[in-house]
Amino acid sequence: MAKLINLKIFSHFFRSSSAGGIFLLICVLISLLIANSGWSDSFKEILNIELGFNTGAVHLRYPVLLWINDGLMAIFFLLVGLEIKREIIEGELSSFSQASLPVLAAIGGVVVPALIYAFFNSGDSLTAKGWGIPMATDIAFALGILSLLGSKVPSGLKIFLAALAIVDDLIAILVIAIFYSSELNFVYLGYAGALFVLLIIFNRMGIKNLLFYLIPGVVIWYFIHHSGIHATIAGVLVAMTIPTNEEDTDSPLEKLEHTLTRPVNFIIMPIFALVNTNITFESAMVGGLASNLGLGIILGLFLGKPIGIFIMSWLSVKLKIAALPESTTWMHVLGLGLLGGIGFTMSIFIALLSFQDILHQNEAKFAILIASTIAGILGFCILSLYNKKQKKTFQEN
Repeated sequence: MAKLINLKIFSHFFRSSSAGGIFLLICVLISLLIANSGWSDSFKEILNIELGFNTGAVHLRYPVLLWINDGLMAIFFLLVGLEIKREIIEGELSSFSQASLPVLAAIGGVVVPALIYAFFNSGDSLTAKGWGIPMATDIAFALGILSLLGSKVPSGLKIFLAALAIVDDLIAILVIAIFYSSELNFVYLGYAGALFVLLIIFNRMGIKNLLFYLIPGVVIWYFIHHSGIHATIAGVLVAMTIPTNEEDTDSPLEKLEHTLTRPVNFIIMPIFALVNTNITFESAMVGGLASNLGLGIILGLFLGKPIGIFIMSWLSVKLKIAALPESTTWMHVLGLGLLGGIGFTMSIFIALLSFQDILHQNEAKFAILIASTIAGILGFCILSLYNKKQKKTFQEN
């Protein structure tokens, strides 16, 4: 009987919206422990092991770390692309009235952090490349923390945050594709483009078998990887071609999204966190937080995100472009803006694209870790304490 109860608790936990964020946090802690233990060098050696094969025509032999960051993360971006398309077709981004608030809030939450970072780093040609780092929101962590509050926050606030984070991801994808790509190989781009057009034709023909999209999608990944554009963009391109509908019946897109959600949340993202947050702490790192790079990231995420989200939300409501979700107050928006400052996995991903040297990568990772922790704790506290204040006011009245 006890085993059955434990199994039910375990099953309930993995079905909860906060489980992915909690599991991700556990992997971050494990990664930090490994990096600061005697296993650090052995772990790095494992990540540098090359897997795959090379032939005269096909080049697919890369270190484990690259397979994770370029391969597994392409699946993550495939899921993000599916979520974006679904929201545009039938969700919170399907009409102007629904989309205006999260879209404008997301734009504010991207522009202000980038400007803050640029203010500190525009004079340094090396660190200036990291302007995209504080723009990102980690949707798993942000929604995970918000879900811990349960009924303490309005349900509309959760939808607002989810839509905002999805728009944020879309902007991050465009930034990666445009600004964080190396020298382009137009031959490989042409091959990828031809296959992408083929998938669009499959969609127009009404083909619903996912194999017709996923198998060519793997080849698109190969061509994109060799084209100079970051390989993860292939996941988004394939997602845009997957058929969907506005009906109640599950479409191929929704079936694939449901299939990928748990593997991405409990395998791919934790693995990414495990191999990319292995920061070996040094005393100099604390001083690095006060450097232009550290300040740009910390203030961009911790201050820039909530300021940008709050101001654009306020303007859109005052100008009657949009309205706040039901039962949502401006204090809720402030708390949500702080949760948007949890950059973490996406910010680390952009940091790896921004800097080639380990020193700047580690300095950026440490700043992201500090900023995301502060933003997450403050966001949670504001939303939790404001709920208690509201309850007390209601009881006194």
